[in-house]
Amino acid sequence: MDISGSRTAAQHLPCQDCDLVTVPARQGLEAVDLLRRARDGVGPVLHDNACDTLGFVVPAGTAAGWDMPGSECAETPGCGVRLSTGGAAQDGAGEDDGVADGTGTVSPPLTGTGWLVPPADAYTGTTDPAELRAALGEAARMIEAVDRCQ
Repeated sequence: MDISGSRTAAQHLPCQDCDLVTVPARQGLEAVDLLRRARDGVGPVLHDNACDTLGFVVPAGTAAGWDMPGSECAETPGCGVRLSTGGAAQDGAGEDDGVADGTGTVSPPLTGTGWLVPPADAYTGTTDPAELRAALGEAARMIEAVDRCQ
């Protein structure tokens, strides 16, 4: 996935550990839309290459208290999921550690994933867990309502 045309090269994240909340793509896409429009607080979001699942980057430690039905939150310490961007020229393109390639773009941190919302296009470094929980709940209610009408 080419993310070289990001919104701005000045919007970079510091190196950070993070956890990952995964949800079914349909619910996740609705949540991304809600976070972008109503809350303006979506952080980087991954998709699996089959486009079945989305992964929201959330602050490290979120997994310890995450209990939202229909989603999972994985702790990442020791798993190498770090977002690392910035001006330093690093030869990280194509690696699975999420490092910058020297051009301001960041490769996805996990094998078999791509960016739906790359770090340079995200409004925040990570998605706030409380905001994500609210958006996922609202998305589930909207999907349920649509499914009932069919």
